[in-house]
Order: sequence, then C-alpha cells, then structure tokens
Amino acid sequence: MENWLLIFGMLAITFTTRYSLFAFPDLRFPELVRQGLHYVPTAVLTAIVVPGMLLPDGQHLALSLDNAYLLAGLVTIGIAALTRNLLATIAGGLLVFFLLRWLFGQLPL
Repeated sequence: MENWLLIFGMLAITFTTRYSLFAFPDLRFPELVRQGLHYVPTAVLTAIVVPGMLLPDGQHLALSLDNAYLLAGLVTIGIAALTRNLLATIAGGLLVFFLLRWLFGQLPL
C-alpha cells in the first residue's frame, strides 16, 4: 500500500507542476529563476552520468585506468568541448567506450 501512495503522490505533484503552466498562461518567472532554470538540463544529465562513470558496478568507486566508463566519459567531455557537435560527441564517445572495453577484455562476446 505504501508503494501505491508514493506513486500517486508523485503523480499528483508532477501533474500539478505541469498543469500549472497551462492553467496560468500569463505566469512569468523572475529573471533569477529563469537564469537558474537554464542550468537544470546540465545538472540533471550530470547527476545521471557521473555515478555511472565513477561507480560502474554500482557499489565500488573505480578511479583506475582500467575503468572504461571513466576514461570514455573524460574523452567524450573533451570531444564535446572541442567540436561542439552533438553527433560527433555521441559517436566519438561510443567508439572510444567500446574500443576501451575491447582493449580491456571487458566485452561480453
């Protein structure tokens, strides 16, 4: 029963926050809030990706040179900074990641 209460609570909060933008179309955020919202996608993506890079098994911190997730993530950040091209970043990151996994003998083939 607790799980259902949690699910319906999250549903109510999500619906309320999203519906409020349609219910009050003249609602304008202050400039400081709009500037803060500009950084939300970067913060969310960082919160999703960094734990996967640093904790590839989900439990132990892996700051070693045989961590393909960490090395490929750092190379991908470099590609993104140099090219500013989303497709090059994704393709280059995946290529480096799978090459590192192959070199380290970590591919389940």
